[in-house]
Amino acid sequence: MTAPAVAPVMSQPEWSQPESLVRMLEAFADAGDRDPAADARNEDLWREVQQAFTCDRTKINLNNGGCCPSPRVVQEAMGRLLAFSNDIPTHNLWQILEPQREPLRQRMARQWNCDPEELAFTRNTSESLQTLQFGMALAAGDEVLTTTQDYPRMLTAFEQRKRRERIELKKIQIPVACADHGQIVRLFEEAITPRTKMILMCHAINLTGQLLPVREVVAMARKRGIPVIVDGAHTFAHLDFTFPDIDCDYFGTSLHKWLYGPHGTGLLYVKKDKIKSIWPLMAAPPALDEDIRKFEEIGTHPAANTLALGEALTFHQGLGARRKQERMYYLREIWTSRLAQNPRVHFNTNLDRRHSIGIANVRIDGLDTAKLHTHLWKQHRIWTVGIDHPELQGLRITPNVQTTLEELERFCEAVEEAMEKGLPA
Repeated sequence: MTAPAVAPVMSQPEWSQPESLVRMLEAFADAGDRDPAADARNEDLWREVQQAFTCDRTKINLNNGGCCPSPRVVQEAMGRLLAFSNDIPTHNLWQILEPQREPLRQRMARQWNCDPEELAFTRNTSESLQTLQFGMALAAGDEVLTTTQDYPRMLTAFEQRKRRERIELKKIQIPVACADHGQIVRLFEEAITPRTKMILMCHAINLTGQLLPVREVVAMARKRGIPVIVDGAHTFAHLDFTFPDIDCDYFGTSLHKWLYGPHGTGLLYVKKDKIKSIWPLMAAPPALDEDIRKFEEIGTHPAANTLALGEALTFHQGLGARRKQERMYYLREIWTSRLAQNPRVHFNTNLDRRHSIGIANVRIDGLDTAKLHTHLWKQHRIWTVGIDHPELQGLRITPNVQTTLEELERFCEAVEEAMEKGLPA
């Protein structure tokens, strides 16, 4: 289906870029001629990036993996769009703002090297993935295959189909801190039976940052006619890749994580020839059966959240995907290398870059994870997340581009003090 014509650009109040963003863009202006790995260690560059955010620096946020802050320029764009929406909502939302999704769809497709007709805007990873989980036809007795470490909401979606339609849910166990992609492919392959009709896998596991061999699993399953749904919540705009790189047919992610979009924004990728076979979560007319926009048929919805993604994408492009990836790894290596010097420290993440992203999960002998999380927040205003899973326990630490080296140093000092003195009773 041909994309709708784009309405004239809305008139809006006079606006200029925040000074912090201007400085950041100037700092990165000639970045194309430099080594991204070297730039990742250039604190003069990243100081300008840090100033583009509105974070309260009396606190340290090391749980960016749950939801990232948006830079000031994204927040201001959303404010302008929201104000415009509330002028004459039924006109401005539907006649002016809604058609502006199309140039944004084209920009997103250009950045991640796919057809614009393969991208739908959603509200989060869960909506994207559940569209696929519920949208594929299954019969009683059919099996779906995933892992024990998959995201709880996605497991809940399958559990509901199991209760309602009597499908079977099979979960394999990925070794913690696994260093063998071949082993992971074999675990999936060995779990397949003639009744396996769908696989759900993370690109990177949210608990630990373990990177899974998506391309290899997709290729293996494709030979058997089994669709693979990829949960890309923690890799999209975190790692430097495009959709052809992982060669998947189905991919869901949030854009309020590593793209730094407004909270409540997500993306669904469905290969063009697969769209017709997937039912949308909410009803769409037959005319949209083969149109990616059928997955956006959710009734009245805000325009500001989605359209402010344009500024988030520009911010991401200004940083550079490879440079941003290098910075994420560098920040992780700063704190993990320091804490690793203590023999009581153990990582539930394989820190080899081939097997992980800029996230790591740390366990400390003699310190209760939940109590350590509480102590860090109450005594040091350092926000982390404690992971308590049957297969692993530890703090998941996720710095971000707005994180300073001083903040990581303070985190390490607080943990080292806790190891030395113990936690308060």
